[in-house]
Amino acid sequence: MLARHDAMRLRRRILSQGGATAPDSTPASYDGAADQQLITQYLGLVTPFGDLIARLYDEMFARWPYLRSLFPEGMDFQRAHLARAFWYLIENLHRPAEVAAYFRQLGHDHRKLGVRPVHYEAFEAALCAALRSTAGPRWAEAAEQAWVRMLRFAVASMVDGADAALAEPPCWQGTVTAHQRRSPDLAVLRIRLPEPYPYRAGQFAAVESPLIPQAWRHYSLASAPGPGGEVELHVRCTGPGGVSEALVSGTRVGDILRLGPAHGTMTLREEDRSRDLLMVAGGTGWAPIKALLEEWVGRRRGTGGLPQRPAGRVDLFVGARSRAELYDVAALTRLAARHDRLRVVQVLDVDVVPENVGPPAAYSPLAEAVARHGQRSHHCAFVSGPPAMVGATVARLTAAGMPADHIRHDPVPAPLIPPADGRAA
Repeated sequence: MLARHDAMRLRRRILSQGGATAPDSTPASYDGAADQQLITQYLGLVTPFGDLIARLYDEMFARWPYLRSLFPEGMDFQRAHLARAFWYLIENLHRPAEVAAYFRQLGHDHRKLGVRPVHYEAFEAALCAALRSTAGPRWAEAAEQAWVRMLRFAVASMVDGADAALAEPPCWQGTVTAHQRRSPDLAVLRIRLPEPYPYRAGQFAAVESPLIPQAWRHYSLASAPGPGGEVELHVRCTGPGGVSEALVSGTRVGDILRLGPAHGTMTLREEDRSRDLLMVAGGTGWAPIKALLEEWVGRRRGTGGLPQRPAGRVDLFVGARSRAELYDVAALTRLAARHDRLRVVQVLDVDVVPENVGPPAAYSPLAEAVARHGQRSHHCAFVSGPPAMVGATVARLTAAGMPADHIRHDPVPAPLIPPADGRAA
């Protein structure tokens, strides 16, 4: 009830401002294109966003010190995340319905951070102060009001997303039941959740370790939903001091982790059981593909409780830089031996020597192998792995004739590179 009260209070505040500063919270009524034009006109005064964001957080924590506890100790990831959010808003503001949907989901997710609607008011005040101090004397009031309208439109959508999920837990707490180091920088974890955790094979979730409070990172779930109430994670350490290092090197059996709500559209549909599929996994991108295969081979039951034989076939391509990096060979071998409708192709960078082009680019051998051996008759493809590998594979598949809407993959983070002319596209 308190959260709902805060949401109503924030809406009243936004809508009571009047005049040009109060956009209608419905996408059809918000003129995002007009604000986009105003914002981009003065964008050069506040970009790159590094200085603006640093001033924003300095201002917010100085005026409201208690808000610092909502953020992780290291702020680099948070600053980069906010910069991407700003660029997303500015580049897509002329599509308010798309922006509203994106920020409704973000508001749904932010509940796990302890963010309440009243905190957005502090963020707005800090942003306005940061815009003025960063832009200097050439800053215009009209540009600031456009930023405020843009922010309030996004915040209204976030509040809607949070308000719609009041009956759902903001996060789930689970106990680590297994922790296996498959290599010095990679671990496979199993986590038991005492209450039902809704997710589908192929989805991902944000995970928090108590070793780094308030730092959440996304990891794919490597097991299809089952009766045991456990989920599996495959985590590769990406550097010192982060969540991945905490999960790989600092986590033990019996430790408690928190999981946010599951997301992602890289999931099987009912009709996929009868169609030929292509699955491509690079590195720990094998995790969601493994979950999808678990579901495909018979999580659903036929008459008499017996597994229902899938009518379609799956061509599975698994890529790694070397044989040592194929960390889950036992599971691959079992799958290939038990299911004659599954064809497994392993692609190792070290085994591929492209003709007359020198050393291969990162993950290009896997993309080339898929394009060379994959068949256009596949109904759809599932692609998972590092962004460079996903991008290369998707490009090869579309060039080979597969429709883009037949290729499913997780969102690929956009690089922090503004448009060439400093304006929104």
